[in-house]
Amino acid sequence: MCNKEPLEKTADIAGFACPIPISDYPNVLLAHGGGGRLTHQLIERMFGSAFSNPILDQRHDGAMLSLPNNQVAFTTDSYVIRPLFFPGGDIGKLAVCGTVNDLAMCGAKPLYLSAGFVIEEGLPMETLWKVVRSMRDQANAAGVRIVTGDTKVVDRGKGDGIYINTAGIGIRESGLTIAPSEVRDGDVILLSGDIGRHGIAIMAVREGLEFETVIESDCAPLHGIVESLLEAHIPVHCLRDLTRGGLASALIEISEGCGLHLHIEEESIPVREDVQGACEILGFDPLYVANEGRFICILPEEYTAQALRILQSNSLAEGAAVIGRVIKDEKGMVTMRSRIGSNRIVDMLSGEQLPRIC
Repeated sequence: MCNKEPLEKTADIAGFACPIPISDYPNVLLAHGGGGRLTHQLIERMFGSAFSNPILDQRHDGAMLSLPNNQVAFTTDSYVIRPLFFPGGDIGKLAVCGTVNDLAMCGAKPLYLSAGFVIEEGLPMETLWKVVRSMRDQANAAGVRIVTGDTKVVDRGKGDGIYINTAGIGIRESGLTIAPSEVRDGDVILLSGDIGRHGIAIMAVREGLEFETVIESDCAPLHGIVESLLEAHIPVHCLRDLTRGGLASALIEISEGCGLHLHIEEESIPVREDVQGACEILGFDPLYVANEGRFICILPEEYTAQALRILQSNSLAEGAAVIGRVIKDEKGMVTMRSRIGSNRIVDMLSGEQLPRIC
């Protein structure tokens, strides 16, 4: 909270209250993005204090990084989720986890992040500080550093609170090429856990829906699980996290990339009962609902049992399951065998079921 009461102690900001007290500036002003005194106050007291590390503390326009002699993975993403806070996470946690996960899907170990903030005039400082602390805590937990960034403030009513852009750099040490082009006939498709929770958690808060149980987002960093697979020398062919468009869209993108037929079994796809019920009420198909802590792994069949043991030993993937396999075909497509035994083509949605979910 932005008051004079001390916050919980942390390793890098022990006992600090919000660094820009509510008595000074309770809300973000346009001047906070103008490059003058208030901009520097915001950067030094809030972002600088939260993300402090030797690289960021040099205050250059960019970060000078020393990377080992390995393949470098680089990604970027923007986060415009509404609402900013939801069961299981917030826009700050999402921004860090989403970028870390994109690097992990390349088989890379995440190292450095950038953070760009587009803040709406009038955003309460205590809200911004809560988001910043969440990013800091998640970055610390993931073992990454936020080493450079940017801040802009837009007119009141033009920014919906706050948008965050992040970029990430990591190194790939395994030597594997992990991409749709590496998928082969006969490969097995593994799913790391139940699907649909993130999208339904967002929709429930956004629309004021109440279910018998609180559905929390699955938002979580996935690089640790991927590292465990690679350290076990499992020759992973392709990885993909299931964000916008859900499981269905991820499989279709991979099928188009490799030109092969991916076939899945509906009965094998884990969906929690409360999520399934919510989807039926709202008219959603869980296959297309976004996730922020789930991924698919495509690998040679002979490594299936070993990979499943590794996944299921991690609390973030204990519900991992085999959901299908890759079939050589004249045309790349995705099909699904339903619970009643019929087969259907899984196609892309023409629109978006749930906008602004990440």
